Amino acid sequence: MPVTRKSAATPPSHADTAAPAAKRVRRSRKPASASKLFVLDTNVLMHDPTSLYRFEEHDLYVPIMTLEELDNNKKGTSEVARNARQASRMLDEIVCASENGIAAGIALEGPSRGLATGRLHLQTEAIEIRLPPALPTARGDNQILAVVMFLVDKHPGRDVILVSKDINMRIKARALGLAAQDYFNDKVLEDSDLLYTGTRELPADFWDSHARGMQSWKEEGRTYYRVSGPVAAEMLVNEFVYQDGDSPLQAWVKEKEGRGALIETLTDYSHHKNNVWGITARNREQNFALNLLMNPEIDFVTLLGQAGTGKTLLTLAAGLTQVLESKRYSEIIMTRVTVPVGEDIGFLPGTEEEKMAPWMGALEDNLDVLNGTAGEGGDWGRAATRDLIRSRIKIKSLNFMRGRTFLNKFLIIDEAQNLTPKQMKTLITRAGPGTKVICMGNIAQIDTPYLTEGSSGLTFVVDRFKGWPHSGHITLQRGERSRLADHAAEVL
Repeated sequence: MPVTRKSAATPPSHADTAAPAAKRVRRSRKPASASKLFVLDTNVLMHDPTSLYRFEEHDLYVPIMTLEELDNNKKGTSEVARNARQASRMLDEIVCASENGIAAGIALEGPSRGLATGRLHLQTEAIEIRLPPALPTARGDNQILAVVMFLVDKHPGRDVILVSKDINMRIKARALGLAAQDYFNDKVLEDSDLLYTGTRELPADFWDSHARGMQSWKEEGRTYYRVSGPVAAEMLVNEFVYQDGDSPLQAWVKEKEGRGALIETLTDYSHHKNNVWGITARNREQNFALNLLMNPEIDFVTLLGQAGTGKTLLTLAAGLTQVLESKRYSEIIMTRVTVPVGEDIGFLPGTEEEKMAPWMGALEDNLDVLNGTAGEGGDWGRAATRDLIRSRIKIKSLNFMRGRTFLNKFLIIDEAQNLTPKQMKTLITRAGPGTKVICMGNIAQIDTPYLTEGSSGLTFVVDRFKGWPHSGHITLQRGERSRLADHAAEVL
């Protein structure tokens, strides 16, 4: 959602002891014009260089200090450094496209190809810094605040709003009586509770209200229902539907057309005869997940859930079955974001796989479980199975993914909540013919700066891929690790 659709933060009331500058700012404000003036903090451009084109009809102002901080952060190979360089290049393109100089502002409609119709203003004059004595003028953040105060005085009939990803910066701005906002355009959803779960509970009167014109038939052991009605109109392709009661139903939507939908019953992976590498589903959501993981028509699967819900175990079991038994894929490739929970332990010796080994504890733990379900054969048989499994699982680092193409692979991306949307796009587009991609994560455990539950790359792909015939998503609700882990997740 573009930031321009958000209402500006209203300056809070202050006591008489507030800074004189804040009082002066409030007295000078008059009814605002329709077009707002947004002052961009450096972290907004470093987070999303295309933010220059995201403010629709409103004007932008870039202080000199913002350019200085972009210059200081442009070196390196990190995502922040790349974004800083990209923002500088975009600013250069906009300035070079200007025919009338930059003093009166540069029209953004041409460079943005119609996405933005406002103007970009760069700081072209020396500004007298008037800040409360408690704020040191040497700090870049405070100099940007001084620019905002100057613009409020210069444009008394206009809303001047600071846009910053820095919470403390926004707090300081509001303490000075200035309007400040977060950058909202990168957020897929305002509330993570609104995120698509992949499941829908059918109401008790579903069959009565959708009975008119309903068709039902059986084919290859599956039952199909073609229904139409108000609930069917809201369904998405590959969305799972269920109904509890005397006649329980678990099915998924295979086709969608207008107010009608074709529903197909599922394979019951909770029954031992349908076990996947010795693993059976312990709850409804796990059964839904295994139907996605084992279906060759599904190329992209996203699994969300807290610790202990079985994301990694189910995915590895499905991968091993399709690599070693059905030969559908040639091997499993597993990667994850290497963001430490505590202090970094420094450089690691060895090859790429050896460097990634400390990050793959979850893989080792789950392989121990799966190796115990591999059947009879004693210690020798289990050792041979373990060697066979490890020969078909490759561990790769995200750092070397750009430019690669994976053919006929089962690609697992773990801890995907720490990826930005751009990084997620880079990884998913590595998939070649015959490759299946599975993204797993818990959006409540984001360790990367600037990312939130609403702007995570995992949230981004869940929202963008919903309804595509070759993708599916499930949010796993119930932990199956142990009673201790379940209780800890609830009370801690």
